[in-house]
Amino acid sequence: MPISYKKLWKLLIDKDLKKKDLRDLACISQTSMAKLSHNENVTTDILVRICEALKCDIGDIAEIYYTKQTEQENSSSKE
Repeated sequence: MPISYKKLWKLLIDKDLKKKDLRDLACISQTSMAKLSHNENVTTDILVRICEALKCDIGDIAEIYYTKQTEQENSSSKE
C-alpha cells in the first residue's frame, strides 16, 4: 500500500527540526531517512523510534493513501 510521510515533514517544520536532527534524535541511518524521503517502506522499528523521539503517534507521521489501482486490487482480492 502506498504510504506518505508528509505529516512527518510538517511535524519537523512545526518543531523547528531538520532531517539531520531527526536522524540524531531517533538514531536512524541515512538509508532509512532516504527511504522516508521517497515514501518508501521502512520497518515499524524505525517508525516507533521516530515517534518516541518526537513524542507522537504513528498516525501523526504517516498515512496510507489509496489510488484507483489499490482500490481495484482490494476489491478483487475480496472475491
